[in-house]
Amino acid sequence: MGILSDSSSASTATKWLGFVAAVWIQAISGNNYTFSNYSDALKSLMHLTQLQLNNLSVAKDVGKAFGLLAGLASDRLPTWAILLIGSFEGLIGYGVQWLVVAQIIQPLPYWQMCVFLCMGGNSTTWMNTAVLVTCIRNFRRNRGPVSGILKGYVGLSTAIFTNLCSAIFAEDPAFFLLTLAIVPFIVCLTGVFFLREIPVAKTTTAEEDSEESKYFGILNAVAVVLAVYLLAYGFVPNVNTLVSKVFIAILLVLLASPLGIPVYAYFKGRNSGRVGGDIEGNRVREPLIQNGDKENETVTVETVETETEAVVVVKGQPAVGEEHTIMEVMKSLDFWILFVSFLCGVGTGLAVMNNMGQIGLALGYTDVSIFVSLTSIWGFFGRIISGSVSEHFIKKSATPRPLWNAISQILMAVGYILLALAMPGSLYIGSIIVGICYGVRLAVTVPTASELFGLKYYGLIYNILILNLPLGSFLFSGLLAGILYDMEATTTQGGGNTCVGGHCYRLVFIVMAGACVVGFFLDILLALRTKTVYNKICMSKRSKKSSGTSSSS
Repeated sequence: MGILSDSSSASTATKWLGFVAAVWIQAISGNNYTFSNYSDALKSLMHLTQLQLNNLSVAKDVGKAFGLLAGLASDRLPTWAILLIGSFEGLIGYGVQWLVVAQIIQPLPYWQMCVFLCMGGNSTTWMNTAVLVTCIRNFRRNRGPVSGILKGYVGLSTAIFTNLCSAIFAEDPAFFLLTLAIVPFIVCLTGVFFLREIPVAKTTTAEEDSEESKYFGILNAVAVVLAVYLLAYGFVPNVNTLVSKVFIAILLVLLASPLGIPVYAYFKGRNSGRVGGDIEGNRVREPLIQNGDKENETVTVETVETETEAVVVVKGQPAVGEEHTIMEVMKSLDFWILFVSFLCGVGTGLAVMNNMGQIGLALGYTDVSIFVSLTSIWGFFGRIISGSVSEHFIKKSATPRPLWNAISQILMAVGYILLALAMPGSLYIGSIIVGICYGVRLAVTVPTASELFGLKYYGLIYNILILNLPLGSFLFSGLLAGILYDMEATTTQGGGNTCVGGHCYRLVFIVMAGACVVGFFLDILLALRTKTVYNKICMSKRSKKSSGTSSSS
């Protein structure tokens, strides 16, 4: 019995070391949300109108549409290969943008700049796919906390880059782009040695489940401390060289602190006689949700038991909560409800992030970095809290995850109304609300998709949902915000244009508030349609907990 126990938890330290590497990768993979930090430099250097600038941001987000390639590759290539592809693509995409903004080379033709922004945007899909698919497979019993923590660090990455570059380069957009090109490349090269898929234990003990939850609690606490630290630094006035150096040192310590978990797990496992291992060299091709994992059982037949025999009834289209192929997902009404509601939330949120530079300037703020940081940091709180809270209420009362999406949608609509009013301080409050709700949408939708449609093709399903980012960017940023802004703007010398006043984006915010109301009703509908699934998940978690408690006693 001791041998079986050791075998089932043999790779604990390796698994957690991979998760820490994933955290680091996510902490530098949110560069798609930093466009506002250098968009004004591109606009003035290339003499662009607001519509042309917004279409550049759309090109960046269109790169996510090619994330389907990363999704297909996630079931065919090892994790290290997916990370390498993303890191090299980002190095080229952001490296060329740096050459242009630093005026080392002449500004490229508009279509070529679109291509390189697209490459930069696509690079993050490879990183995110490698991280999310591998970690959710490794920690499938805690999908909510995994999604919340990883997506939370993506949200923090904007603030990390913004504050770090402000401390070192005094907000120089050229050096900022150089950082976006080099830092993710170096971190991903480090991550390829540690992030890998670990064999899933057939059975787990209540003690192991409790230990895993404890580790996630520690990681949540560290992440919250990091977010508060970044938020506090953003309000420090008159930062000098000494303060900047102290800030950077403490930031690096906080980012390195999660390493304590795999170190502790290693020595604890060593004392228990555990031996580590992995399966990256020989990837397992089995259903990603085991029959023993009743949360999302990969059932393709239904067994009806009688006193003397079991009658097998073959199903057609799988029910929601079971394993789906890609074609079955495409035929599912529930998937398209999730898809459109996701578009209403992330599409409008991304439009605010892409246009934050011009929104701030229109409202009279010369420095918009504080609003970029606010959206990023509060987006982190939305991601990390919603992941753990939604998991808790599934276990406690079978609350469907889509219900949390519905709450975030209606709050986001309130945020847009505040931004439309353009009252003093409304940009601060609106940035916080939009950041929180955008974070909730991302963190809750990721595990929801795996619970409703299974993990077997999760990499591709995730990237199909992520198509909402370029689609939403095109609809709400490229078309809606770009066209309505240009209608209100006045032409400047050199061929560009500008607009000052609350009227510049008022109609944009009103339309986006209406889109969020539509998303709210869709999420309510999905919550009602999936209530049975979450009841089963809740009962499964309770039965596991009770069986583990009885066996230990």
